[in-house]
Amino acid sequence: MKPSKNVSPVGWYVASYLERFEFPDEDQSNADRKCRAWENTIIVKAANPQEAYEKVIAQATMTQDTEWTRGDGQKGGHLRFEGLSSLLPIYDEIEDGAEIMWRDFKNHKVKTIKNMVRPKAELEAFSKE
Repeated sequence: MKPSKNVSPVGWYVASYLERFEFPDEDQSNADRKCRAWENTIIVKAANPQEAYEKVIAQATMTQDTEWTRGDGQKGGHLRFEGLSSLLPIYDEIEDGAEIMWRDFKNHKVKTIKNMVRPKAELEAFSKE
């Protein structure tokens, strides 16, 4: 029996989830309103994709009740969990150089791929903020 490509042979999964910031005075019915959002990427140890999915949701929703204050002093803002954007099995043991994520680009122009590469100074780890 061939192992499933969706099940990690090493028991690790990498997941990305989206959350956004929201204040109670926002027009909740306006999906075109601007917001601050984050895509967070984590790894979880799990026996299968379903367990990994449940663990990611549990982790991602832990901070949802935290109240935030806006720059103008208004209180009552909250993080809103939107959901997962990616869940991938990790195939390599977690160690230096282990591949934990990939994206498959089918039928892209070479120049599009080349334009995705950023200089070192523009990589997030070298941000001056």
